[in-house]
Amino acid sequence: MTIFIKNMVCNRCISAVEDIFTKADVKISSVILGEVETETEISADKMKSIEKELLETGFERIMDSAHQLVEKIKNLIIVKVSELDIADNFLLSEFLSSKLHKDYSALSKTFSQNENITLEQFFILQKIEKVKELLLYNEFNLTEIAGKLGYKSVQHLSTQFRNSTGFTPTEFKKLKDHHRKPLDNL
Repeated sequence: MTIFIKNMVCNRCISAVEDIFTKADVKISSVILGEVETETEISADKMKSIEKELLETGFERIMDSAHQLVEKIKNLIIVKVSELDIADNFLLSEFLSSKLHKDYSALSKTFSQNENITLEQFFILQKIEKVKELLLYNEFNLTEIAGKLGYKSVQHLSTQFRNSTGFTPTEFKKLKDHHRKPLDNL
């Protein structure tokens, strides 16, 4: 049985969801971002208890197929950005279409209808949050960050960063409050 879970964005989320199912004495065969595969069916009472625990921990069970698809899209984008391996000729449309085996226009329409933001805007927001993280950790300079996140130039990154945050990357680094957003709130 596959159960789809909203707001799983990292390995800690996987551990937290895994713990919820384990404490409920449900045998799981796998847990990945957005999905739990159980070995057996779960009774309605036990599922209600699990859903309550999920909500208390910041997660939510997804029942309908459109929301399941949106969550898969989000997770693919989050993982892609976190890998820091986006070529400057990367096309979001080709990436998502090939991973989900669906036409990009259908994916885009479903996403926009359910999230009130376009896929491209969501992708940009994810990249901007990653830029913020990398700037704060001082692991890479701006040129390296631009290269790892698929920007054609530092100027392109800086312009997008300023449009999104209101600050240049340099101004952002100087701030005391760095305005980082949790990935599941984008």
